[in-house]
Amino acid sequence: MARYFDVHPENPQPRSLNQVVEILNNGGLVAYPTDSGFALGCKLGNKDGLERIRRIRQLDDKHHFTLVCKDFAQLGQFVQMDNDVFRAVKASTPGQYTFILPATKEVPRLMLHPKKKTVGVRIPDHRTTLALLDALGEPLMSSTLILPGHSEPMTEGWQINEELDHQVDAVLDSGDVGTDPTTVVNFVNDEVSVDRVGAGDPTPFQ
Repeated sequence: MARYFDVHPENPQPRSLNQVVEILNNGGLVAYPTDSGFALGCKLGNKDGLERIRRIRQLDDKHHFTLVCKDFAQLGQFVQMDNDVFRAVKASTPGQYTFILPATKEVPRLMLHPKKKTVGVRIPDHRTTLALLDALGEPLMSSTLILPGHSEPMTEGWQINEELDHQVDAVLDSGDVGTDPTTVVNFVNDEVSVDRVGAGDPTPFQ
């Protein structure tokens, strides 16, 4: 049964955040709010956590998982960027974007796209997410919480708690969730493409 944590959107209670971090450190899977709907997240290297995300979302092995990072310095440890890409990504973070980039050796192999060795990265513009990441001290391996047959992410914590009660270990809810998924920008193969138009303005990348 999932534990439900209701926190303040401006000042999320450290005690609740630390309890969620403890669940993550013990191999748990959590649903947490972002500026682009709820997401599912687990600790770096948690193979079982990723498999649980795959089952909940019915994903194949070509799905790009995302490393959700607290700041640009952290993001830069996990992906390779030339100067132009560096400037483009930095100018758009934090924000409602996911960037697909070549991964560094810091990224767990089980997260990588099997053929391209790429990974998604993002820095959300959301106080509760950033507070959770700060308390955890590392990125979350994540995927937007879009259930099979749906095109939009889940946005109500109570509904997630009811529907996924036995599939996740915790639901963190601050009541201030974005309603649209991220805009996905792909920087692989020296070409820039917008793979999905979402909440972030795609114009700078078209």
